[in-house]
Amino acid sequence: MKTTLKEFRKYRAEMNEKILNSGFSDFKKFFALDNKAYVSGVLPAKIKELMGLVASMVLRCNDCILYHIDRSIEEGATKEELYETFNIALIVGGSVVIPHLRFAMEKMEEIYLEKKQEKE
Repeated sequence: MKTTLKEFRKYRAEMNEKILNSGFSDFKKFFALDNKAYVSGVLPAKIKELMGLVASMVLRCNDCILYHIDRSIEEGATKEELYETFNIALIVGGSVVIPHLRFAMEKMEEIYLEKKQEKE
């Protein structure tokens, strides 16, 4: 079953809320550390998100790939920047990344289409 962007975002938000409200403080500590890592510093947030995307593709996590594509685009990444990022992941990870490259291309197009429709 394919998940839509809207379903993915809703599920992620709901489950993150459950995790963070579970009462287990270590979850909150990790989420805070993760969030802080992607905030603009010497490296802009967009570059950090693209770096996260490479790691996600090499580690073959489609949820992470979708999240980092969505965030990269939100931070202003262009298709060309994403293509180069996908290529780095392919070079680093090898042919095992190809199925995730397909997924990434599909989701990138879906997000850009959504943004275009929002403008209309």
